Parts: sequence; structure tokens; C-alpha cells
Amino acid sequence: MNLKTFYKIFYRHRYKKASFILKPYLLITALIKYIYNLFYFPKKIDLDVFSNNNKFLFEKDLSFLFEFFNSDKGDFFVNQYSQPYKKNDTKIKAHAYAKFYEKYFKNLRNDNLNILEIGSFYGNASAALFFYFRNSKIFGADINPDMYLYKSERVKNFFLDNSERISLDRNLINKKINFDIIIEDASHMLKDQIISLFMLFKLLRPGGIFIIEEIDFPEKKLNMREDQEPPDLKSILKNILLQKEFFSNYIKEEEKNYFLNNYKSIDFFKGNYNEIVFIKKKI
Repeated sequence: MNLKTFYKIFYRHRYKKASFILKPYLLITALIKYIYNLFYFPKKIDLDVFSNNNKFLFEKDLSFLFEFFNSDKGDFFVNQYSQPYKKNDTKIKAHAYAKFYEKYFKNLRNDNLNILEIGSFYGNASAALFFYFRNSKIFGADINPDMYLYKSERVKNFFLDNSERISLDRNLINKKINFDIIIEDASHMLKDQIISLFMLFKLLRPGGIFIIEEIDFPEKKLNMREDQEPPDLKSILKNILLQKEFFSNYIKEEEKNYFLNNYKSIDFFKGNYNEIVFIKKKI
């Protein structure tokens, strides 16, 4: 993690709210804390080497793998959203999405797939997917790719800002890579969830699966919808299931028509805290 990312994650929100007098103090504090945290940042792991010594992981289910690699998609995890020096070994309840993922992924486990995770953060879920899908390529996209802790011949991480159409175009659509699975777990902002689904649905291969985690965040959290126009994505998808008309300034007409003509099913599930949706594409 570089200094710029460290500041963005742990101090930018405080800096924006701080008084003029307090701002220089926060900048100095951020620099000192960054230097201190350098001793606690985990080292990057080569999964190709790591897998040679941990072959048993290729046989484990997603519940085990998510917890093993400390992804909040599992049942329990160690808080990964605090500064590294504050990390301890206390496990807390996570989202508990693993059972839903297992339902959709178990018959695909040995296939040769392209899997994209948007909002990869440290890459913990990517590492779990690397072992679950032993024949697949894992693509981890994040606005802070320098945080990604894993590397492999089968793993690629890169910059993506899913709040910007130009970034989705430049870093994904123009690359002309098709995916079998797309997992959207990034900002959870109302606009970002909408443009990610409707812009990227065309990148899914026939029969592919598009997953959006915390689909209910814009509904429940004001800061996830502030200064953004309703409806949120959850409401849009519910209207589609009810065969009701919908409109959003964040969706182009051709994107809307493509989605309506090519989706097969939309299924919502509730984890420990929030909702997740699985959208299958027609074959």
C-alpha cells in the first residue's frame, strides 16, 4: 500500500471534515502513521509457490477458503478495514455469502473460466477463488490496485474506478475480455452499482453470472445515495422481476434493452447483514 492509498483510506474523510487549523496536523499524523504501519504491512504472496506447499486447499469448499484467506464473504473474518498495526486475531461475523456462492459455483468448479472481481481490496477473495477454481483465471480490479497482496500466472490485478464510465470503457470494455463470472463488490454507491451492471453485462459470456454484493446499501445508507438520483439498483431489479417499467439517468437505452433481452434470472439472498443478488445470463 503506497502513501497516497493509505491517506485516502484512513485519513481523507477526516481531513475533509477538519477545520483549517487541524488539517496540517492530520497530514503530519498520516505520514507518521504510514511510516509506522510499514512494519505491519503484509508481504505479497506468490500463489503458485504457496499452492505447491498447500495443495489441500484445492479440495476445500468456499466457506473454508473465504475464512482461510480472511475474506468477509465467508462466515467469520479478522477485521481488515483498520490500519494494519491495529490488526489482531479476533474473528468477527462476516457477510456469510459463501453458501450462496457455492450454490452457483459448485458445478463450474473444474471449468476453464475468466472470473472478475471488482473491488478486490487486498485480494483475499481472489486468493480463495484461485484455489476453488483451479483451472480459471482471476482478475482483481480496484481503485487502489497497490493494496493487492497476491500474484500468480493465473491472477491479474489492475486499476478500475467503477464510478466512471470512461474507466469502465478504458480498463474493461475496450480490452475485449469476456467473463464467465463478474462479482461487483466495490464502492456500493447507488450510481456505481447501476453503471457497473448495465455497462458490463455485455461482457458476460452466455450462461454467465453477475453478482452484486451489498445490493441493499443504497437503500439503507444515506451516504451511499447522497446526491445521486433514485431509483437504486435493487429497486430496478425488483421492477424487472415484476415486469414493471423503470427509468434511470445512469442507464443508456441500448444497455437497458440489452439487459432485458439477455438476462435469465435474478435471485436475491440475505447474508448475516446485507443482501446479495445473482443474475444469470441466457445461454
